[in-house]
Amino acid sequence: MVTAAIDLFHTVDGSREAPTLLLVHGWGGDGRQWSWHAEELRETFRVVVPDLRGHGRSPVPDQDNTPAAMANDLAALITHLGTGPVVAVGHSMGVQVVNLLAIGHPESVRSVVALDPAHGAHGAELDDIPRRLAAFRENGAREAAAFISGAFSAQASPGLRTAHIRTMLGTPDHVIAQAYAGMYTDPGAVGIRPRSEEYLRLRTQPALTVWTSSEAAAWERTAAPGSRVEHWPATGHYVHEERPENTIGLIREWADRD
Repeated sequence: MVTAAIDLFHTVDGSREAPTLLLVHGWGGDGRQWSWHAEELRETFRVVVPDLRGHGRSPVPDQDNTPAAMANDLAALITHLGTGPVVAVGHSMGVQVVNLLAIGHPESVRSVVALDPAHGAHGAELDDIPRRLAAFRENGAREAAAFISGAFSAQASPGLRTAHIRTMLGTPDHVIAQAYAGMYTDPGAVGIRPRSEEYLRLRTQPALTVWTSSEAAAWERTAAPGSRVEHWPATGHYVHEERPENTIGLIREWADRD
């Protein structure tokens, strides 16, 4: 069953005639994390920044707060805005969302930029998924905030950790658990490595992926040999906010040549 799309809160900046960038946040976040990037990019691109279902200022369904449903929402938003195919940029869970958008709605996506994806789980991370999901179902946003508090490098700007903890704490508990299950344990979830490899092979658009893990970068070069993969060491999970100038330069270079 295909989940019906919902109307997402979103902002649009830049000229209607310019190529469109779709900037998609991750689990327990919202579009505000792209504010600096949107300001810098709107001079040369049309920049669309949504809040995913269950997050930020978008509607909060009781069920189906999953990457697959989020991808369908974005397809409906792109159609509504009449942008044509977009360069879809995602972070973390947002990478799953934009890749599922590219696979399920190929007419909507020109290319993908994936920043520290929430896919490819294996080893200790894979083994810990059942415990984490149980904790998220029991304690929701409080457990998630504690989990992401360690996701930042020593070079992260002051206030970045606190800003994300506050945003995570404002995300409804059931959304936290449903989205995590939708990433890793639900039927059709693509977060664990064998399923990630299957879904990456289904993506036909050009893709650029940035990993903070050298092991994950090496794996994705094999799993998605048609993709460009970069490794940014000594960087926390929120790569686009810890290194905004590098991220903006990368997006510009990719979108201009794509």
